[in-house]
Amino acid sequence: MSSAKIVKNGSKEVLNVLGTRVSFLCEAEETDKKWSLMSVDLPENAGPPPHHHPWDEAYYVLEGRVRFIINDEEKIVEKGDFIYAPSGTIHGFFGAQKELSKLLIFDAPSTVGEFFKQCDKEVINFPEDLAKVPEIAIKYNMHFLPPS
Repeated sequence: MSSAKIVKNGSKEVLNVLGTRVSFLCEAEETDKKWSLMSVDLPENAGPPPHHHPWDEAYYVLEGRVRFIINDEEKIVEKGDFIYAPSGTIHGFFGAQKELSKLLIFDAPSTVGEFFKQCDKEVINFPEDLAKVPEIAIKYNMHFLPPS
């Protein structure tokens, strides 16, 4: 059973994933894999390309502007906006301004953590290592769309 906890700012490991900085505020192990919550620092044009997976995700923009792709639509979302991508939804997002944007990302059930940790270890050099991402994703039941 999970126990209550307080997470102090800066106390969690920061992962470098697809040009972003990801810090889990609450990891899968802490919720019996029911959900997780992460904070993401999103530089301009950094972020995951369109993909889908069999778990829900929700996003809250803390700062800045983010270009979101949801199915066939592309929209700019800003501070205070909320996005929900149910299981199976094609989605992707990228920083849409020169200054850093910040997001909170909630996933349920929690699945994405191990994918992020493996990317942090294996996808180091850009763009050379980007070819590894779809292979890693398949292990975690994520599917990236081919570039259009």
